[in-house]
Amino acid sequence: MSRYIINGGKPLQGEVSIRGAKNASYKQIIATLLSSQPSHLHNVPQISDVKITQSIAKSLGSVIEHTGKHSLKIHTPNINNSVVPHGTGEKSRTSFIFSSPLLCRTGTATFPIPGGDKLGARPLDRLFDCYQKMNITTREVDDLIIFNTDGIKGAHYTFPKPSHTVTETVLMTAVLASGETILDNAALEPEIDDLIDMLNKMGAKIIREPNNPKRIIVQGVKELSGTKHDIICDRNEIITFACAALATKGNISILKIKPQVVETFLKTIETMGAKVTRGEDEISVAWIKPLKSIDIETEPEPGFMTDWQAIFSILLTQAVGSSTIIERVYPSRFQHIANLQKMGAKVQFFNPKIEDPQNYYHFNPENDNPSYFHGVKIYGPTKLNPANFTINDLRAGACVTLAAITAKGKSIVDGVEYIERGYESLAERLCSLGADIKYIKT
Repeated sequence: MSRYIINGGKPLQGEVSIRGAKNASYKQIIATLLSSQPSHLHNVPQISDVKITQSIAKSLGSVIEHTGKHSLKIHTPNINNSVVPHGTGEKSRTSFIFSSPLLCRTGTATFPIPGGDKLGARPLDRLFDCYQKMNITTREVDDLIIFNTDGIKGAHYTFPKPSHTVTETVLMTAVLASGETILDNAALEPEIDDLIDMLNKMGAKIIREPNNPKRIIVQGVKELSGTKHDIICDRNEIITFACAALATKGNISILKIKPQVVETFLKTIETMGAKVTRGEDEISVAWIKPLKSIDIETEPEPGFMTDWQAIFSILLTQAVGSSTIIERVYPSRFQHIANLQKMGAKVQFFNPKIEDPQNYYHFNPENDNPSYFHGVKIYGPTKLNPANFTINDLRAGACVTLAAITAKGKSIVDGVEYIERGYESLAERLCSLGADIKYIKT
């Protein structure tokens, strides 16, 4: 088990460059399998989720060549196997996304029930419903899900609730379907648009309706070619480094980004009193005065992203007054709060009084539990105390890392393998900004 030994309490200063998006890169690796021709991907982060995806792709027939530190050439002339292997398939939620190229090229796909972070259930019912309309059958056998088709057909499907990853999976399946596919109430995340851009460069015919961007129309084509594509910047990395700077009362410049993809976050911290300077492909974030408390609710794009709230919680412990977070995307995503309490954070859980919870929350009601809280109040400013942790979740791991560099004194974070699922060289890059972190890798 690898660990960080952190001596916190130093303001962060300097510049940091952002890597390619975790939530785009592994899906775009999968998308290359839709073609028998080679593709070149650039700005690929060196993280374990990407490595797991590469491992699965290789088991299915892909030949992957590293053409640079952050560049890959992926060639899948033939699909040799339509079964996603257990070990790697269970470690990541990427496994069911492989159903797209497998169904398109072999007519069948088998994968283990997907894993990932411990955030509560990740329902696939929306995928199953859409696939049924596309002439794809679903069977569950023990811990496996098996898809079959004798020909993928275009369909009209309306998502009951927007779903980022299912939207992407269906898009990849629809590009080689027979006929037209129309997706309504589709998710709006920029990573989806980056995937659409890549697929269109491969020869797909996909558009978002300009006057109704929640509608995506796909005209099926007979085959796709290879392509060259630069992966979009990672929004979660931007937020992580910005929060690290503000929590430590620092001042940093964040480079190689598209500021517009985090505009919701930037407006939020400006409301709190942070100074934000936007450039064409960079931003500067500075603590200039005590931050004010704020109330937020997580939502799909263009709202406040659920992946941000654990990291953002650190800022709220340092803000003046009572702040509120309401989690609307996942039924259970406040595991990180116990770690902040261990460091002295003052919090109070609650469940908001909602007249129509089925429409208010974006998770399925059957995945809720009376023991789950969907809201938390965080009181500040609080002097955080150093502490020792063992983590089991990516965002919670990033949260305690930021809390530890904020707290004066020595903290130890064990299990940083979880952090490496989504961040490339996080400790090294924080140290380049002035943090004191010793990384012990085992």
